[in-house]
Amino acid sequence: MRNSPWLVFTYSVIIIIGLLIALPNALPQSTLQRLPSWLPHEQVSLGLDLRGGSHLVLEVDEADLTKERLQSLLQDARRVLREKGIQPKAVVRSQNQIVVTLADAAQSDAAVTDLKTLANPISTGLSAGQADLAVTANGATITIGFSPAGISANVDNAVQQSLEVIRQRVDQVGVSEPTIQRIGANRVLVQLPGAQDPTRLRQLLGSTAKMSFHMVAPNNQPGPGITMMQDEEGRSYAVLDRVEISGDRLSDARVSFDPNTHEPVVSFRFDSAGATRFADITRQNVGNPFAIVLDDKVLSAPNIREPITGGSGQISGNFSADSATTLAAMLRAGALPAKLTVIEERTVGADLGADAIKMGIYSGIVGFVLVAAFIFVLYGTWGILANVALLIHTILTFSALTLVGATLTLPGIAGVVLGIGLAVDANVLINERIREETRKGRSAFAAIDTGFRRAYSTIIDGNMTALIAAAILFWFGSGPVRGFAVTMALGLIISMFTSVAFVRVAMIEITRRSKMKVLHIRPLIPFSPYDKHIQFMKARFFGVTVSALLSIASIVLFIHPGLNYGVDFRGGIQMSVKTQGTADLAKFREGLDSLGLGEITLQSFGGNNSILVRAQRQEGGEEAQTAAVTKLKAEVAKIDPTATVEGTDVIGPKVSGELASAGILSVVIASFAMLIYIWARFEWPFAVGAIVTLVLDVTKAIGFFAITGLDFNLTAIAAILTLVGYSVNDKVVVYDRMRENMRLYKSMPLREIIDKSINETLARSLYTNATAFLALVPMAIWGGSAVSSFAIPMVFGILVAGASSIFIAAPILLFLGDWRRRHAKAPATDAGVDIIPPEEGRSRKSAS
Repeated sequence: MRNSPWLVFTYSVIIIIGLLIALPNALPQSTLQRLPSWLPHEQVSLGLDLRGGSHLVLEVDEADLTKERLQSLLQDARRVLREKGIQPKAVVRSQNQIVVTLADAAQSDAAVTDLKTLANPISTGLSAGQADLAVTANGATITIGFSPAGISANVDNAVQQSLEVIRQRVDQVGVSEPTIQRIGANRVLVQLPGAQDPTRLRQLLGSTAKMSFHMVAPNNQPGPGITMMQDEEGRSYAVLDRVEISGDRLSDARVSFDPNTHEPVVSFRFDSAGATRFADITRQNVGNPFAIVLDDKVLSAPNIREPITGGSGQISGNFSADSATTLAAMLRAGALPAKLTVIEERTVGADLGADAIKMGIYSGIVGFVLVAAFIFVLYGTWGILANVALLIHTILTFSALTLVGATLTLPGIAGVVLGIGLAVDANVLINERIREETRKGRSAFAAIDTGFRRAYSTIIDGNMTALIAAAILFWFGSGPVRGFAVTMALGLIISMFTSVAFVRVAMIEITRRSKMKVLHIRPLIPFSPYDKHIQFMKARFFGVTVSALLSIASIVLFIHPGLNYGVDFRGGIQMSVKTQGTADLAKFREGLDSLGLGEITLQSFGGNNSILVRAQRQEGGEEAQTAAVTKLKAEVAKIDPTATVEGTDVIGPKVSGELASAGILSVVIASFAMLIYIWARFEWPFAVGAIVTLVLDVTKAIGFFAITGLDFNLTAIAAILTLVGYSVNDKVVVYDRMRENMRLYKSMPLREIIDKSINETLARSLYTNATAFLALVPMAIWGGSAVSSFAIPMVFGILVAGASSIFIAAPILLFLGDWRRRHAKAPATDAGVDIIPPEEGRSRKSAS
């Protein structure tokens, strides 16, 4: 038995290229710069939770956008009717439409035809070519409104424009490596590494920055065509609605300093047309106040002392240097087409990110070492080969992350660590199969060939169930959870090469060069769970009863006291606060409770100088959340001037509801997807057994969250979905052996087949659960709060999944088999997958 030289060459090239691509991730930047240009220099991008920065999700305010467009439509409708000589009694805006009342109903058809000219064709999407306006007449009354397709087109255009304006604004303030992209139909994601002032970011990105210049009414008195507006100090101005000059005419805006007060001011300059208009206005209104309005707020309202013919001016106010710079940047970049609301905000301080990297790397290395040591103890010198494959697996995972441009987050590191544990699963399956074949008396090459061939289908089935969970996580998850899904999926796919293809070639080559006749895989410490004849099915009623009682108790715990829902699902504010000395929780609680923000909880984490502050979701939508964040930060600084806010999560009610729905839906869809897969690969009793067991496993995981009080957030959903995949993976291995034994022992009773299959796979189950456990325990202990909701439940879930495969899934299969035997109208004829042995069925038929 020989390896193809081309195959060995191909595998060697893949590993060497992977090593070169992954190498820059292990080198400091100074060393990387000295490498030859022909070598790879790309590194895996770090997420904001590892390098610090701000993450904001902004949503186009559809109501505000429609209001703006209707205001323009109102003026256009009046203009068209005036030009066509049609006399209306009234043209007014009523809710989300324009209502035109004609003086003469006979002009209705002509008015409708003329007003339809205001419509624009939709240029993209399924509604391309349709008009964006709906114009209908009822006698002398005509209504004009945007069609649903028109509203969607308006939002789409607004998002596209907003992307460009946001990009320009961010560039103006000099943030490096920003991520600005569209998500969904009406949202924009902005990630700014290193930017640590979310208040300024909200001002920069959330302000429409629609600047206009208006005259102030004589004597500052309200009246028709006049809107009352206020400035920052609360002074009221009666501003004429008519726009004298719009901000579109600004050609430049810069920060300067008043020579008298030395305070920051914003100097602006108009283009040529704007300069001419500005000169005319100031010439005609000397002595009158002139309001400069930004987003319906008066910035300043100076009196015009003399005509200004140079086309420039300045805006003064209570500006700080930062706020003046931000305003100038917004004016230079232009106005947003619609108001953007910040519906999600996450901020991580650079120090917190550095700590997360350190904890992630340390726990990952410790997990790898524990797994490698365990494998070496299990398989002796052959364990060295498995560990080499494991090391190559880790290197190729990082090279794949680099190639696809993935962003590594702290949950992503957890995904790499879990991928190591799952990759070992394939090694364990293969080695245990080869051991079996050797005990049957096969030669070395025959044992390798048969062992790999019989383990292959089990590995495929197990990996497919985990990939289904990863795909669902990626589809429904967001941010770090998606990062976890990507790393876990890449790890599973790469393990098929390192643990199967590479190990097979290496084992054949070692066996051939060593001229082995028999391949013995011996452990360092004698331990033999083989050839056991434990009658597991005797304990089937006990196992199912205990499991059911634990699941019922978990449901009770879910109802009361319930889960400790994180900010992801209930909305609200979560802040990480760090003090120089020991934090005085009582003092913080007293000060923060006085703010009137509803329920506020405090808890210590990671040390006596770190506090987690949580405030409930505020009434009044996203703007109320923003105001609450500002209050909390101010109060924290007041209570302890040495305190710093290292991280902030702000989730609005809309996002929290969506995340909760997506989380529940993802678990349900993943379960159904695995049900279908197992049904297709095995038969319906196997699928039912797996899903019933899965429900029991998941309910116990929920109960674990309830009894421990761990945060139930997006990371927790990732843990449950991963547990779903892992649990089904564990069942698949046992089921696969049952299916194999049904083919071999056609007359053996089902109960004996099940006991025999469990005994034969017992070593694999124990070893695989142990390796996954060892991989995740360091992450659970040292991973920190960011992954505690993942690693700790996974450690618990691994133990539950291992026990349920033996004491729940197998008994359910036996119950269903007995039920089918009693209710079968005809004997089964398919010896491949039927859980009733065919000869048994035929003998029953003959006896009858």
